Amino acid sequence: MTRAVGGRPAKIAVEDIVRVGRELGMRQLSVKAVASGLGVSSTALYRHVEGRWGLERLIGESILAELRLHDDPEHDAPRHLLSFAMQMRSFALRHPGLVGYLQLLFPRGESGQRLLAVEVEALGRRGYAPDAAIALSSSVASLTIAMTASEENSAAAEVADAGGLAREREAVVDRLANDDRLGSAPSTLPQIERPEYVRLLLTASIKGLVEVCPPGRPVTEMIAELAAAGAGV
Repeated sequence: MTRAVGGRPAKIAVEDIVRVGRELGMRQLSVKAVASGLGVSSTALYRHVEGRWGLERLIGESILAELRLHDDPEHDAPRHLLSFAMQMRSFALRHPGLVGYLQLLFPRGESGQRLLAVEVEALGRRGYAPDAAIALSSSVASLTIAMTASEENSAAAEVADAGGLAREREAVVDRLANDDRLGSAPSTLPQIERPEYVRLLLTASIKGLVEVCPPGRPVTEMIAELAAAGAGV
């Protein structure tokens, strides 16, 4: 990028925007912050991106482009989907703020579409039709993104005010321990670290999804069964 010299406007390229945007990170990303980092006006950025939404998509898809999903051919559908989920979680946690981008809308661009296509192909090798593969992988991705967002929020609170968060947790434990309606149940529950809890919850969710949508079953049948089960609720 060329900085402004003698009153002449600076020349920027999309690559410059991506570089500065990634340096800022998804949490700090804004048109104003990127423009400031490049030494140009916000108007100059609008020549290359469609406002805030375009900037988010540009940087978010640039980061997602680095995610390469590993597919173990020995894995059946449930184990494959769990591996897919845990790889997504790990990648998102390594890039703070990315999960917020994913949570709003997924897929939003080429990199997200590539990941979806990769999953459709992987599930196709396990007997799934494209529509069922999209339904399954999208459901697992949504669950993973939501849980990862919760994890990231907790981690951010830990950094911002670890002492305050610890006191809040202790207060919750005390309230549960002194609730006669719950008896001794809270104290008998096993203590599970967050990563393992996420794995267990995803495993249970995926197990249920695959049971209701096994290879070869039409998506319309799955939706009808779930709709009937939830009728009247």
